[in-house]
Amino acid sequence: MNELQYETSPYLLQHANNPVHWKAWNQNSLSQALIENKLIIISIGYSACHWCHVMEHESFEDNDVAQVMNSHFINIKIDREERPDIDAVYMKAVQVMTGQGGWPMNVVALPDGRPIWGGTYFRKNDWIKSLEKLQEIYIQNPQTIVDYAQQLHEGLQSLSIIPTTKVSINYDFDILEKLVQKWQKSFDGEFGGMARAPKFMMPTNYEFLLRYGYQTKNKTIVDFVNLTLTKMAYGGLFDTVDGGFSRYSVDMRWHVPHFEKMLYDNGQLISLYANAYKLTHNLLYKEIIEKTLTFVEKEWLTKEGSFYSALDADSLNTECQLEEGAFYVWTTPELEALLQEDFELFSNLFNINTFGHWEHGNYVLIQTEPLSKIALALSAKAEDLAEKKKKWERILYLERAKRSKPRLDDKCITSWNAMMLKGYVDAYKALGEKRYLDIALKNAHFILNNLWSSEGNLYRTYKNGKASINGYLEDYAHVIQAFISLYQATLDESWLSNAKQLIDYCFDFFYDEHTTFFSFTSKNDSALITPHYETEDNVIPAANSVMANNLYYLSIYFNHNYYETIAQQMLEDVFPMIDYPSAYSNWLTLFMNLSSQNKELAICGEDALSYAKKTNQNYWPNIVLAGTNVDSKLPFLENRYYARQTSFYLCQNKTCAIPKTNFDEITSEITLVN
Repeated sequence: MNELQYETSPYLLQHANNPVHWKAWNQNSLSQALIENKLIIISIGYSACHWCHVMEHESFEDNDVAQVMNSHFINIKIDREERPDIDAVYMKAVQVMTGQGGWPMNVVALPDGRPIWGGTYFRKNDWIKSLEKLQEIYIQNPQTIVDYAQQLHEGLQSLSIIPTTKVSINYDFDILEKLVQKWQKSFDGEFGGMARAPKFMMPTNYEFLLRYGYQTKNKTIVDFVNLTLTKMAYGGLFDTVDGGFSRYSVDMRWHVPHFEKMLYDNGQLISLYANAYKLTHNLLYKEIIEKTLTFVEKEWLTKEGSFYSALDADSLNTECQLEEGAFYVWTTPELEALLQEDFELFSNLFNINTFGHWEHGNYVLIQTEPLSKIALALSAKAEDLAEKKKKWERILYLERAKRSKPRLDDKCITSWNAMMLKGYVDAYKALGEKRYLDIALKNAHFILNNLWSSEGNLYRTYKNGKASINGYLEDYAHVIQAFISLYQATLDESWLSNAKQLIDYCFDFFYDEHTTFFSFTSKNDSALITPHYETEDNVIPAANSVMANNLYYLSIYFNHNYYETIAQQMLEDVFPMIDYPSAYSNWLTLFMNLSSQNKELAICGEDALSYAKKTNQNYWPNIVLAGTNVDSKLPFLENRYYARQTSFYLCQNKTCAIPKTNFDEITSEITLVN
């Protein structure tokens, strides 16, 4: 076994028996490269990555490959989920060198860590030839490689510089309209999402578009978001048998997924579907929320209250070979045997036909129309078809349970836990199911007790009763966001106090006054080859965009002008870079937060919590909620509590209207404004 046997990451442990002499990323490994003057192979992936497993089997388990790697290189394996900082830096290098990125990611670097060559998946012979050629050049003409490394390094450093601007923003929605109009050219009008494949879900995009469409009364945009959410729910991307979403679809129809299930996707999607349900009361969205959270509780929720990270794309097939999607797909003979006289009806619903066929006789279940429309076409009752659908899903669930399950990544990641925590809170707000709030609270206390050190820092990961790796900005940003959301659901001000304490810690250890942004890594961590400031939203929104929105909310609750000033400055520096809105949608949400359309609602009185619950059931994205049932010292609520009555204060731009005591009146006023 190699040195990875001493790690806790499931991904690293998967490679512990490789003949390659893998090492973890640590000072000893890096020092050895310098002492021995050897090139470093940096190979980055994650446990649920299908092509990572393919390259492992083809290359890293092969003795010929191992001979080349072990003879000439220091070989370092990295779990990108544990070390997103390293992943971000070398991903940027690979994108500069090749024009694309992805995982597995493989980079060759000088002994000091500066990259000289890289890419993603390599076939065995290509991998060997490339390594041998690089080693030959390094021995015979090292200056050539050193010169290239220096040029690339300088380029990477220049990319890390964020231009600052003194130009202030006019928070006029006409600016957003122009960006959205440009964005609409990429919309898929048939299946929703963007008109390209593969199709990623990008929850932050649709959170913004839903809010923008609602606040501007743009029915076209709202309809597009609902089309997207509906088609995602119908597609094979969503596991209708057991709940939960896969990471992305390889086609434009949301049909065939890349089968791994990730905690961060499902946490964010629960929030998105919860908000869409509040606006539409679409029962399909309610079904998606309930199924997905049932899946999360069954597969990922631990007794301690934390959540595991992922389920693999691969599982053992009938020949006991790892195969992508083996756990999830069906053949016609299997379905005929299970469903018998219902097979034809089932086939009409889930497209067991050329439309639903994937490959090699395997089908991924996909629904194309609402049950009501399908029932009408089949001269059946919609309610009867709905009951049959539940029955069929139960039959398939029990049959699938006999199969070998996908491998579990059982580490807990702080930011991903926070995203799921927020998902549970948002589900509680939308549906009022107390169990969801109870799970959210248990997870929040797990974070407090196990991932927040006495020195004030968060840890990144937790496994086997031990927290490890100093947290990154992403961890702080999402925990703060989750705590703010938890306050809005419970009115327990301790969650706001915790959020403020964490954000102040970030100012001490992450904030860079020169760039006006927060660095991805703490000042307490060893510097990498170039600094990283995460500003572009992706499948997970940029840590800086989440942090800027957090600053906005806390500036209101604590009447903290500095927080608001920093949030505005961050947006003003990012805004000139916005060309394609998809990569900055969470910043556009901040734009809306800082606009004149945003308001605050303070509910003060003995019944504040019950009215807060009613408020949270409405889709009012431009209302910042606060409340108390006691005399509060929170700056936004101070001196607003009166015994034996509940008052409602609607405020804007630090000015509040005369309080009202009738909830229907305040509801009418908010609805009128919106």
